This record gives sequence, C-alpha cells and structure tokens, in this order.
Amino acid sequence: MFRLRTLCAFSWREFHFRSFSCEPLIIQMNKCTDQEQIFDLIERNKETLSEKQVECAFNNLWQLQKQKTSLLKNVEYVGDHPQFFTLHNLTTNKIKLMNDDTLVNVLYITQQFDVKAHDPLIQALVTEAWKRMERFDIKVLSTFSTCLADQRLYLSPLMGKIADIVNRNLETIQDLRSLCVLMVNISSLISQHFQEQLVNKTELLFDNMSSPEVDIAKRIVQFLQNVKYRYYPLLERCNKVFLDNMNHLDLDSISKIFDEYQFLQFYSFEFVIVAKKRLTEMIPLFDNPASFVKLFVALGPVAGPEEKKQLKSTMLLISEELTSQQALAVVKAMEDMESRNSHLIKKIASVLHKHLDNYKPVELLKITQALIFLHFQSKALFVKLRELLLSYLKVSVIPSEISILVYAISMLPSPHLDETSVSRIEAVLPQCNLYGLNDFATSVLRWIQYDHMHMSSITGKQLKLLQKLDHYSHQRLQQSNNLDLLWEEVKSLKEDWFRESLVEETIAALHRLMDGMNCMNVSKIASFISRTNYLSTLLLDKIASVVIEQIEKIHPFSILAIILPFSILNYDPPQRNEFLGTCMQCLNSHLGTLDPVMLVFLGFSLATLEYFPENLLKTIFNIKFLARLDSQLEILPSSLRSRVQFRLMELNRAVRLECPEFQIPWFHERFCQQHYNKDTGSMNGAQLQIYKMLAEVLGGINCVKASVLSPYYHTVDFECILDKRKKPLPYGSHNITLGKPPGMYWESNTRIVGSSLPPGAERIAFEFLDSKAFCRNVPHIKGKSAMKKRHLEILGYHVIQIPHFEWNSMALSQKDARLDYLREHIFGAGKS
Repeated sequence: MFRLRTLCAFSWREFHFRSFSCEPLIIQMNKCTDQEQIFDLIERNKETLSEKQVECAFNNLWQLQKQKTSLLKNVEYVGDHPQFFTLHNLTTNKIKLMNDDTLVNVLYITQQFDVKAHDPLIQALVTEAWKRMERFDIKVLSTFSTCLADQRLYLSPLMGKIADIVNRNLETIQDLRSLCVLMVNISSLISQHFQEQLVNKTELLFDNMSSPEVDIAKRIVQFLQNVKYRYYPLLERCNKVFLDNMNHLDLDSISKIFDEYQFLQFYSFEFVIVAKKRLTEMIPLFDNPASFVKLFVALGPVAGPEEKKQLKSTMLLISEELTSQQALAVVKAMEDMESRNSHLIKKIASVLHKHLDNYKPVELLKITQALIFLHFQSKALFVKLRELLLSYLKVSVIPSEISILVYAISMLPSPHLDETSVSRIEAVLPQCNLYGLNDFATSVLRWIQYDHMHMSSITGKQLKLLQKLDHYSHQRLQQSNNLDLLWEEVKSLKEDWFRESLVEETIAALHRLMDGMNCMNVSKIASFISRTNYLSTLLLDKIASVVIEQIEKIHPFSILAIILPFSILNYDPPQRNEFLGTCMQCLNSHLGTLDPVMLVFLGFSLATLEYFPENLLKTIFNIKFLARLDSQLEILPSSLRSRVQFRLMELNRAVRLECPEFQIPWFHERFCQQHYNKDTGSMNGAQLQIYKMLAEVLGGINCVKASVLSPYYHTVDFECILDKRKKPLPYGSHNITLGKPPGMYWESNTRIVGSSLPPGAERIAFEFLDSKAFCRNVPHIKGKSAMKKRHLEILGYHVIQIPHFEWNSMALSQKDARLDYLREHIFGAGKS
C-alpha cells in the first residue's frame, strides 16, 4: 500500500512536470516573473538552448531589471549569478548562428549588465557585427552604434564605417528614430557638408511625422549640441514637442534640455515658464542630495523669490552631505542665481574647501569664478586654491589646461607668477589658438594691474610676455584661411586686449575672407563686428548684400544679430531701405512667437537707425505682449532685466518723439523718476573744465545749468538759453555742486522746449562726447549719440556736440582757443 501511494505521488509530479515542459521554452521564459525562474530554466535546458532562446533569456532578464527600483544593485546581482555565466558561455558558442537582429540585441543587453568591453564575449559579438555591418538594416545599425558609444568608441574606425554607411544610404532612410540615434553617435566624425545633409534629412522626416516623439526631439537637440550647430528651424520644432509633452519630461530630461539650450544659445521663454512650473511641483518630491542638487541647479536660476527661498532653505539642511561634484554644481547654480545668501555660500564653500584636492583644473577655475562673483572671502581657501593651481601648472603640458590654470590664478587676490610658470606659458604659446592666447593676455593684464596698484612697477617679464602674445596672435590671424574657423576662435575674445592689440588685424583677416560670408555665418560675423566698435563699410555692405540675396535661408532669430552692427555703428548701407525691409519681411510672420526680450532689443536697434516698422511696434506696445515681457523679466538675471527695462523705455521714448502718428502713449514716467532720482554721478575733468568755461563765455555761473534732464529724460551735460538777440538769459535759481550736480527737472515732459521760452529764445544743449560715442577707427558718431541728438532737436534744443578729439587737440591746447571754440559754436563765427 505504501509503495502504491509513493508510486502514485511520483507519477503525479512527473505528469505536472511533463505538462509544464511541453510548452515551448520561449513561452515559459516569457511567463517568468523574476530572474530566478529564468535562471532555473537556463540551468535545466543549458544543453539544448538555441540562439533565439538565448536572446529571449537576455531580453526577459533585462525587462525584469528595468522594473526594479534599484537598477544598479540588481544589475550587479544578475551579473554575478552563476547561471548568468552559463548563459554567457552558451552565447559565445551561438554567435555564428544568430541573425543580425539577435546578434546586436544580445550585445546591447550584455553591455547593460556591465559586462566589460575587454570580455571575450563582447569582443566576439563586436567582431561578428563588424563583419555583417554592411547588410544591417537601419534599426540594427543604430543599436550597434549605441553599443560602440557605450564603449566610448566615438572616434574608432568602426564608428567611422557606420558614418560611411549612413552617408551612402541617407536618401533611403525613413526611420527618424534610428537615424537620430546614429546622428548622435557619429557626430564626432562628420564633415560640415554631411552635417547639413543630416539636418536636411531630419527636417524632412520630422515634418512627415504625425506626432513626433519626445525621445526623437531630445536626440536631435543633443546632435545639434554635439556638432555646435544652432539650427533654429529644428530647435523650434523640438521645442514645440517638449512644450506639448512637458508632463512626460522628468527632472533629468529638463536639466539636460536646459544645458543644451544654454550651450546652443537658444532661448525659449515658453519652455522656461512651463519647465519652471513643472520643476516647482517637484520640490516636495526630492529629499536625497543627488536628486535635490539636480533640481536646485535646474530650477534655481529661473525660480521666483519664494521658490528660491525654499530651495536655499533645503540646501542649507543637506549641504554637509554633498559630494565634491554636487557642491561644485551648487556653487555654479548660485552664481547663475546671483545669490547673496552668505550663510549658504559659507556652507558650500566649506564643502568645496574640504574636497579641493579632488578637483581638476577646469573645475578649480569654475570654483574660483563662482566664489569671486559671490563676493566670498576666505584667505585660507584662496591660499589653498592658489597652491593647487600652481602645483598643476608646474606639471601640465596641455596648452588649454595651462591657459585655464593661469586664468584662474589671475583672478585670485595675488596673481603673481614665478619664472617657472612664465617659462611654461612661453613654451606653449606657439600651440595656442586665439582664444587661448587671449586668456593668457587677460591674465597678464590683471597681473600688471595688480602690480601697478600695489608695487607701482611693471616688470620686464610681463611686458616681454605681452609682446610674445601679440606676435603669435597676429601671426595666427595672418595665417587664417577659413572664415568659419576664424570666427570660432575670435567669437569669445575678451574686450581689453582684443580692442588694443588685435582688432585691426582681425578686421583685415575678415576683409580677406569675406567672400566666404553666406547665410549660415552672416549673423555670426555681424555679431562679432558689433563688439569691435570698428566701422568697416566693406564688411557691413557685404553683410547687407548677403542678407538681401539669401534672406529665405536666414532664420528670424538671426535678424537681431544682423541689424546690431548697423545700429551700434550708425551706418546705412547703400541698399538701406531694401536691406531693412528684407529683414522685416523675414520677421513679420514670426512676430507673435519670437522671444519678447529679443523683440525689445530689435525694436530699439531699428529705432537708432530711424526705422520704425509699424507691425513690430504694434506687437511690442500691446498689453498682452507687455504682460509676457513682465513674466519673462521675473526670471532674468538682474543685470539683464535692468537692461531690457531701460531699452523698452528708450524705444518708448523714440517712438513717442519720432513717430507721434502711431499714438503710442508714454508710460515710463515713474520708471524714469525712480531711475534718475538716484545718484546722477559726477563730472569728469573735461566736463568740469567745459562747465567753467561756459560760465565765463555766457557771462556767469547763473547762465548755465549742468546735468539737466530734458522732457522724456535725456540727460544733457550743460544747458543755456539765448534770447532772440543771442544774449544769454540767467536762470532764476541756481543750486549746483561742481563735483556732483543734481538732476534738474523743468516744465512738463509732454511739452516741447520752445513752448516754455520767451518769443524768439532758444535753448541750447551742450554734449561732451568721449571716445565711447565714436567708432574706434574713424570719427563717426555711433547710433545712440546720433539718436539722442535727433531727440533733443525734436524737443526744441539747438544741440552742440563737443567731440573729445577736438577739445583735446593741439589747436585747442590753450584756454583762449577753447573759449573761442565755445563762442563760435554758441554765437556763430566772429561773435563774442
């Protein structure tokens, strides 16, 4: 009886086992709910596993991993499991039998389980894939490229082969998802022509998609960042995808998009506003340092006052738990936030000090810049920083790294360099591009300035170093033979040294290469010229002609940069009306979508050129637009916010004075009163001299006013009134402090000057124009000064501008000559 029961029980178990085993192994694997079940099937079937079953095992292991909360921990567990080694060994024997899709899929999943690149299985899979690569379809090829990218093989011959395959088959590719993956992975190896082909193909496929996916948009933006190509049409399309899918973007995605936009200098007000709202909702969700630091870095620079307060309070609580990299990220974010929370700054600086030995040179530079910007003072920390920077400098042989180290040292309280450091700089100068040479020059100039302030001496080694920097910079400019490469080098040159030493040679190089100017680079060249203050009619005429001929290929976002040099330098090209009309034609259909700040700057730039397009002005002076602008101002850094507010006021004033027919109201009265009620500054030496001489010429101190505010708040250096017989009229009351004249208001700002004067009388404004009012190379008055003169004349003034080069000339070196100069300008020739 006992034997019968035992036999029956065994038969029942055998029946159940055979019933389960009758199912195909792949179906069994797909039903597994944890790794142990899969490993059990692998152990029991290891003698008979096919290549498809091997792939299925990998697939299910990876799908289960992705469901885990702690991915890294589970990956380590699976990778160390004995049956994973069994699967690993089985795979090696199945490689030749695998089809293309299986081969690459197994390679991808194997790498996800942290099997190293030098592992024989990985090497065998890569080698086999290399042999078959030409026949891979686009999806398999993209996955294979990702496997190589995971191994950091971006510059390998194998990735080069993939780039070649994509290039040869680009016309037939229709899968945008796979193409985007490939574009990102081969971006280090492609030519500019191939880059443009990829962008054009991407545009075509993107436009044909009914609903583009977020992942595709993210990869497109990543590709544009990788190739340093700010291609506005694609960026706009991707930005719209992000806006439409903001609820599906997590913290990592938003942070990465912010970084990419910043790198590409692409600003989307709408994205910032929506992302800010999404990130603000996340504040209560993160309490661990790693996630909260990411949130702090992403949200901090765009947060409102309440959000910033909340972020800083939480950061104070977790500051001591930060790693070295987290502390670095926080201090850079605080710099962007213009933070003045001294308690938090001290806390983060303490963490930075603790980890200072672990930072690389470029990270030490970032720390130095941030702490100095935040006005942090600590002798101990800065001494340690200097010691570390000098120790790196003694052993570094990389030109860019040496440039970074010297630049960081120059920002510290004592920027001295010893002979060894100077010799190391001199040794790398022939290898440096203009950007590196410029950084060295800026550092040496700071060093000279410090020595001059503290020791009243400039050493020969400093001057010798500057001479060498000049020599190599001029040599590099003279050897330039590509306009785009030249712009890459000069785009970030610092002003002081560039203006004094390189501007002439740079303009000469641009003249030599200007035939290479086209729709792709015209805005870049124009933007650079804006910074030079150098009037080159040849270059500006070329810019205008390129814009007129190729406007259909120029994006509206580029128009401000194109117009800026004409506005700043006060230059009208021969085809002025056609040029400006063409620019506005490009803008008109985008006025409702362009960034509010950009439109304000654009309107002001056009106003300096006496160009007032009605469509643009009606867009700007509209309640909805101004509300959008106010929202944007809340998230801008304080310096930029003030600049935008002032430009809007100046545009409002220009339209009110020069285009009264538009009936745009003057709404900046209170803003101007707040601005001009502050300290008005003091007279410089030349102004004080002119003031005294004007009093002598006009018959007394009570016949001249200083620092007068005109209607609409133009500041006039000096003012006097002549009656109809050209006789000076005294002012009724006079309250002047020569060192610091107060602002003086008169009459209503809505009435022109002449309406408050006796019949036939004339109000005269005197303006002393220093070097900033003129182009660098010619005595040509710049746009803002020219516009101010127009406005004062509209208000009824007779404007007398006194250029610095005339006042300080040899002809006016004597007092009598200067008095005669003033009399002639006030009363006319031969008057006294």
